[in-house]
Amino acid sequence: MAKVRATLVNLYSDTQTRPSSAMRKAMAEAEVGDEQRMEDPQVTELCERVAALFGMEAAVFLPSGTMCNEIAFRLHIRPGGDEAILHRLSHPIIAEAGGPAAFAGAMMQPLDTPKGMFTGEDVRGALRYPDRYSPRSRLVSVEQSTNMAGGRVWPLEQLRGVVEVAKEHDLRLHMDGARLMNAVVASGVPAAEMAQGFDTAWLDFTKGLGAPLGACLAGSAELIEEAWRYKQMIGGALRQAGIVAAGALYALDHNIERLAEDHENAATLARGIAGAPGITLDPGEVETNIVIFEVDDPDPVVEALKREGVLMGVVGERQIRAVTHLDVDADGVQRAVQAVQKVLT
Repeated sequence: MAKVRATLVNLYSDTQTRPSSAMRKAMAEAEVGDEQRMEDPQVTELCERVAALFGMEAAVFLPSGTMCNEIAFRLHIRPGGDEAILHRLSHPIIAEAGGPAAFAGAMMQPLDTPKGMFTGEDVRGALRYPDRYSPRSRLVSVEQSTNMAGGRVWPLEQLRGVVEVAKEHDLRLHMDGARLMNAVVASGVPAAEMAQGFDTAWLDFTKGLGAPLGACLAGSAELIEEAWRYKQMIGGALRQAGIVAAGALYALDHNIERLAEDHENAATLARGIAGAPGITLDPGEVETNIVIFEVDDPDPVVEALKREGVLMGVVGERQIRAVTHLDVDADGVQRAVQAVQKVLT
């Protein structure tokens, strides 16, 4: 078995972050109660802050962003052949084990458009003709920022165009905000402006924000009340969840502005490896904390990098993904650059 360095530069994902000592302290000292009975002050505060962040009425604390997506699809998709329009590389299609179909009964209409994003006209072109033979177009879901399309940020006007067409045809709108705050920091556009016109949106605390678990789904008071039913249905009672909600609150207070460091580290990584033999990568396309590059045979490259103490992930037949986060500093990025250059030279 290959020997791996004791100190890894872990760029596999920003889900690899660990709570800092200060976050752990906040969690250890958190006042808690039964969150199902609305008696946990940390959970209550967190939900209120996330709802305000999105400019929505209410929010519910859930264990994961995947659960946010699943419950949101169940909220919006009606039994009897409703269809969701979303990008073919988006999380509900590629990483939720078919959950939207199993839990919500959703048919999926994947759009194969550049950079993981689509336009209002793309949505218009995907709409089903309203007859008894076709699924019913019901939901549009966007991922902000994009994941497997390389951390791209949806321009505000493009989001507005999608919302306009969706509203014109009485469709529901959902925003997958797994890395929403990366998009906010990179663009300078507040979350409420990005989510304007959307029926539901959620924020993840476990990626760049550095908390150990948790996400909040926001929407109208009516929708979130219904979301609580589905949370209960799938076993989501969290009881004294203030311990983990305190970590998420700490993240909101301390770990948003510093996301700019992750973006700069990703840009440094991209510039540093772009010239390595056999790599296809345009550093100018790196907008946030995700760097996806192409090589002819990624598996042995990733294994060789692991032996050099650098973790990345294979995400396609020719693609490798590296994701910067708060547990990888500038020195770690330089180590990663040197490792890639060594392995590919």
